[in-house]
Amino acid sequence: MQYRVPLSIVTLSAVLAAWPSVCAQPLVTNQNLYDTTPNQPEHYATMLERFRQEPDVIGSVVFLGNSITEGGRWRELLADSTVVNRGISGDNTFGVLNRLDEITRHGPSKLFIMIGVNDISKDIPDEIIADNVRQIIERVGAESPDTRIFVQSLLPVNPDYPGFPQHFAKENHVAHANRLLREVASATECRFINLFAVFMNQQERMDSRFTYDGLHLNQAGYELWAAYLISQGYLE
Repeated sequence: MQYRVPLSIVTLSAVLAAWPSVCAQPLVTNQNLYDTTPNQPEHYATMLERFRQEPDVIGSVVFLGNSITEGGRWRELLADSTVVNRGISGDNTFGVLNRLDEITRHGPSKLFIMIGVNDISKDIPDEIIADNVRQIIERVGAESPDTRIFVQSLLPVNPDYPGFPQHFAKENHVAHANRLLREVASATECRFINLFAVFMNQQERMDSRFTYDGLHLNQAGYELWAAYLISQGYLE
């Protein structure tokens, strides 16, 4: 994978002053300022161990993310028994960076990434989320250079549901993070998939037809997601 933009180290304050160039520059921060661990450490460890015991599926399509990805029955949705689901409930960008070796060992033909909403719930700045996704892309590009990477936007949320106030109170962060993720995808020559627009209602919130709690998807939501990827030719 070739990258058009040279990367250099900058501080968080410089990023905040000079955005949107962050997508081309690594972000150096004190990670101790933030809770960077997954929301469910036991589930994270259990799932990661399960993944590592599974055989390699070379050239597969991999879906990588948190509970929103984990909840999808991707093999059924896409009628493809080789699809690999690497979603872990509660995961964030730091957790994904920690487990990329388990992803790249498959040498995926395509990698669909959706990650970041749990970072937002932990008050991790949007710029760090975007920079972590850039690091994810670069590592996959280095370790599995034939993999086509698709950066999927974060989905809208719907605060009309009471279940996840730590997510719902930060709708503006979802929109901002998506803008930064689009720029990261452009800078690293990856495809950006705007699923936010697919799932939003007229108020730019998650359409209630596709969710059961305002954050996670119901079956209709997963069917819409899969149908959109197919209709746009992302799986060809």
